[in-house]
Amino acid sequence: MISRERNVKIFTGNANRPLAESICKSIGTPLGDSEVKSFADGEVSCSISETVRGCDVYIVQSTCKPVNDNLMELLILIDACRRASAGRITAIIPYFGYARQDRKTRSRDPISAKLVANMIAAAGAERLLTMDLHASQIQGFFDIPADNLLSYPVFADYYAKKFGSDVHDMVVVSPDVGPIARARKFAEKMEASLAIIDRRPSDDGSGEDLHVIGDVEGRDCILFADIVDTANTVVTAAQALTELGKARRIYACATHGVLSESSIELLAASKIKELALLDTIPAHPEANKAHIKYLTVAPIFGEAIERSSQEISITKFVF
Repeated sequence: MISRERNVKIFTGNANRPLAESICKSIGTPLGDSEVKSFADGEVSCSISETVRGCDVYIVQSTCKPVNDNLMELLILIDACRRASAGRITAIIPYFGYARQDRKTRSRDPISAKLVANMIAAAGAERLLTMDLHASQIQGFFDIPADNLLSYPVFADYYAKKFGSDVHDMVVVSPDVGPIARARKFAEKMEASLAIIDRRPSDDGSGEDLHVIGDVEGRDCILFADIVDTANTVVTAAQALTELGKARRIYACATHGVLSESSIELLAASKIKELALLDTIPAHPEANKAHIKYLTVAPIFGEAIERSSQEISITKFVF
């Protein structure tokens, strides 16, 4: 439990207040007294109703939908704390929006992830805590210390409790070649085998040809991704595992449940028996329709705050 002598203060915007409250509860400290609201024209305003002078301040704010509103809330909260003479300001961004714009894919494209990193540092943040960045190199976009916490231990613990010793006979599946390294760490943690969905453009250019690399026949599989947005990737991967790989049951898990467009309907009609998501983004109101289960990351961020405030290593969470 955090002692008062350390003068730790935790504040939040409107993006994910339940997570901020859970983080505070996990370490036995109250959520800071603040209010973030909008004027009639949409401008963001915030007021902090307690002193932060010399305090170790943590601001919890995912930059999820509405992305730009939540980002502005974060920047304004940071600025308010800086101008109130906070001792140190750490931005806790469980879900870092704009992370998928991490490189130029065409001429004259922006690198929006770098721009957002610059804005957060310019506002006055001195440190960043986030989870499962879409691309690990985004850590290098920040001119302040940035720690990328990993989610796979949460899922490994969940499935170990859910399936017991049978979990070692399951197959962890990367739904694309991109997340292979992430999926491999997850498989090693669970002492399970690994398979990959190989996606290639079809010969006629009408879509994709999917191939299952690895033995999944007659076995239960866990698709592992960092983001589920439209859900097309995990749903088509589940279909390939069932129809091409002859897998038995398909489960899926992902760190961030963006769940845009018609993702709920797509998941509900899919081969996925259950989708486990973390609460880095607030729960979708129709999650039950798609057999979605939410797991909390509050204890991880809570312990990271405790360790950070005491200047203790948080390496156990990032490697």
